[in-house]
Amino acid sequence: MEINGILKILLVAGVGSRRKLASAIMENRVRVNGEIVTSLNHIVDINTDQVEIDGVEVNISPDAKTYLVLNKPIGVLSTTQDDRGRKTVIDFVPPHIKQIKLYPVGRLDMNSSGLVLLTNDGDVAYTLSHPSFEQEKEYVVKLDRVLEARDLKQLAEGVDLDDGVTSPARVISLKEGLAHKYSVVIHEGKKHIVRRLFARLGYVVLALKRIRIATIELGDLDLGNTRLLGEEEIARLKQGLKK
Repeated sequence: MEINGILKILLVAGVGSRRKLASAIMENRVRVNGEIVTSLNHIVDINTDQVEIDGVEVNISPDAKTYLVLNKPIGVLSTTQDDRGRKTVIDFVPPHIKQIKLYPVGRLDMNSSGLVLLTNDGDVAYTLSHPSFEQEKEYVVKLDRVLEARDLKQLAEGVDLDDGVTSPARVISLKEGLAHKYSVVIHEGKKHIVRRLFARLGYVVLALKRIRIATIELGDLDLGNTRLLGEEEIARLKQGLKK
């Protein structure tokens, strides 16, 4: 038997944010075994009880899929553990879902910040990370100088690196004050690909932040914070992965 409060159970199931789930409970939209639940701490047995939100059954079994977005700080490794004791993305997983084995999707190097998705959904992880599926990733890149028109054209056509010519990248100037910042959209997952692209063209990447993977957006999530994907985000993600 594994029991816990209804709010914690729903958070672990990954069906919404703490605020939205608490509101659903307080608005009498959550039922356990057919009965309306009015307490955030209503005890639920995940092995025997049936939970519904707005009449739709929620999978609260131990193998329910979880999708956690992290705004990774610089200096943190995108791995589950490190034999040198350095901080990893797993160190940022909230205590109430620590028991779930989550794995980071895709690469984001130690010196970069931004969106990392952690999940126990192997199918989604594979589709997002395998090159053959060509899932988009968007970055905000700060360069040491203005990107020249000829180099912008080269990025759009593909850049010849040591391991082959890259696929076209979409690059747009963000024009933030005096900073040379650009939005860069690619679908390749090669190691350090964004930094290598600009290095080959003679630029230095001063800062690199990932803000989107496929349909998942970082939004205004603070550095070092996490949030669970809501139902609509999960549905949109899975629908997009089918195309």
